[in-house]
Amino acid sequence: MTTTTLHLPQGPYTPRTTPLDLAPGASAPTSRTVFSAAHVVADPYADTAPGDPAAVDWEATLAFRRHLWAHGLGVAEAMDTAQRGMGLDWAGAAELIRRSAAEAKAVGGRIACGVGTDQLPEDGAPTLAEVTAAYEEQLALAEEHGVQPVLMASRALARAAQGPEEYLATYARLLRQASEPVILHWLGPMFDPALEGYWGSVDLDEATGTFLKVIAEHPDKVDGVKISLLDAAREIDVRRRLPGGVRCYTGDDFHYPELIAGDERGFSHALLGIFDPLGPLAAHAVRVLDTGDTEGFRALLDPTVELSRHLFQRPTRFYKTGVVFLAWLAGHQDHFTMVGGLQSARSLPHLAKAYELADGLGLFPDPELAAHRMRALLAVHGGTR
Repeated sequence: MTTTTLHLPQGPYTPRTTPLDLAPGASAPTSRTVFSAAHVVADPYADTAPGDPAAVDWEATLAFRRHLWAHGLGVAEAMDTAQRGMGLDWAGAAELIRRSAAEAKAVGGRIACGVGTDQLPEDGAPTLAEVTAAYEEQLALAEEHGVQPVLMASRALARAAQGPEEYLATYARLLRQASEPVILHWLGPMFDPALEGYWGSVDLDEATGTFLKVIAEHPDKVDGVKISLLDAAREIDVRRRLPGGVRCYTGDDFHYPELIAGDERGFSHALLGIFDPLGPLAAHAVRVLDTGDTEGFRALLDPTVELSRHLFQRPTRFYKTGVVFLAWLAGHQDHFTMVGGLQSARSLPHLAKAYELADGLGLFPDPELAAHRMRALLAVHGGTR
């Protein structure tokens, strides 16, 4: 292998030769609760066709979770980053929850898991009763395996609900049944277009009012809220209006350093897809914040925002491709094959820029390996230089 100049689509690039020194084994951050939403690893040798159930490489998938736990992060399992609704169906997600819950128990790792309604047909017209029953099935599985539930936004509920009152009634029933406080997840249409108008209105002020009403009526059943709208001002507004004791977990992959750092009136915890590739660096940065060194925290995390904005550029829902690509370059898996074939969802120039930005940050434990794999990808795409 060699680290001589790579001829990327955007121009020549000389890889760095040393990574950041971020060894595993550090303690979990204490001033913020920090989850990484983790990706799944596909089985590259599975003979599958589009629409088939996901073929998951379980050992590589669980090994990546052990990597995150080893750096002190919590794992947010079976979430959007794990391709829920984009290649991973409910049967696959249920197995992922079972296996990850057992792994978390074995290593003492913190885990929360997505609870939704994706066992319902995508093209159907479900009733509210069917939506509620689907949520209840998934909530029961999460509680059976001792993981914290994350009540995810539901495409089926978006189709079935006729207005805010039906959202309020559905969530009220679910929260009354939950044995422990849950995390409520508001995923915006930039991540999933089928969620346009969630909470009963396309007007975000009206939708926010309904969202906050759910929480105000059941504060003892809500550990926190995850807001994924890529709108820092709205997140701060919601954060300041939450009942005492209810956390705000930022899901804003554009503004996370400032939101986690917070201000004189509060701060956000984190549940982020970008903390999949940033895991060791993100955990280290928050431990710096634990000491009260906000400037040091921002100095570590602010430079990562360019990479995050690149990965999450429109169409935002395809950010998973860049996340898995970086995991391959970093040596966490030995291939770049995704569930549902989504390795084709981003262009070569997009991936090459992601490599350059990640390498510049020192994210690859073995820069030579990353350069070698980047060169191989260029060759597969017809690069000859």
